[in-house]
Amino acid sequence: MSDKLRIISMNREQTISRVTIGGAIGNLLLAAFKLAAGLLGQSAAMMADAIHSISDLISDVIVLVMVKVSSKAADKGHDYGHGKYETLATVIVAIMLLVVGSELMVSGLQKINVVMDGGELAVPGIIALVAALVSILVKELLYQWTARVGKRVNSPAMISNAWHHRTDALSSIGSALGIGGAMLLGGQWAVLDPLVCCAISIFIIVISVKMIMPALHELTEGSLSEEVENDVVSLITSVEGVDNVHELKTRRNGPTIIISAHIVVDPKMTVSEAHHITVLAENAVRSKYGKETLISIHIEPDEEAE
Repeated sequence: MSDKLRIISMNREQTISRVTIGGAIGNLLLAAFKLAAGLLGQSAAMMADAIHSISDLISDVIVLVMVKVSSKAADKGHDYGHGKYETLATVIVAIMLLVVGSELMVSGLQKINVVMDGGELAVPGIIALVAALVSILVKELLYQWTARVGKRVNSPAMISNAWHHRTDALSSIGSALGIGGAMLLGGQWAVLDPLVCCAISIFIIVISVKMIMPALHELTEGSLSEEVENDVVSLITSVEGVDNVHELKTRRNGPTIIISAHIVVDPKMTVSEAHHITVLAENAVRSKYGKETLISIHIEPDEEAE
């Protein structure tokens, strides 16, 4: 890795770490506040919200560790670098969301069953509603901050962690509606609290599945989209001297794109001229997809021109 790329990698890691640590501090304070509010306010939705914030805190730690590892330069055991550790972090965070969503569903159904059997649920207290409103504001701000930086530094793990913040914000909106409805109507309407808990769980499960599928596609060496591959071919064939492109293979290694291709050139070219064309082709792709893009181009003579 060149000094310039190493500096870019270090700056990227520092940026991700700074934002993730900020989110972790916010999650820690919110989790403690919501847990206390859920216990004092006797709110199932707020307790579920607190558990969600704790899972957010754990995902922050996972992202920090994995991004640290993924930022390491290529070595003897990892010729293409350690980028897939960041993708692995995305999978872990998504699985955590899936587990949290499932647990929330079970908890909500159990409380709904109590009401259906003729029992009563405690009406949540005002502190639970206050905690929900505070959480909505803080978590949405953390989502906006984390998602914006995640897109800027091209970090899948950071973007998935941002969605962890967003699901917590939406969870808190649901909690506020459920808690507010239960407080306003009272009695049997206290069932609104666990009903909202179940609705939140469905949303979290859907988000987790949407997050995990592209990450698993990458870990199983899936190709880039057809749109990207067509664009790569267009960029290479736009270089003067390239007659054709075939045997294109693409994949992703965390934030880095890996491309290999065969290009067909005039067989009468000198080695130096053919090499110059490959350099131009590589530069054309890197200008679009980033300087860290790994490209391997094999030269073949145009048999029809011989």
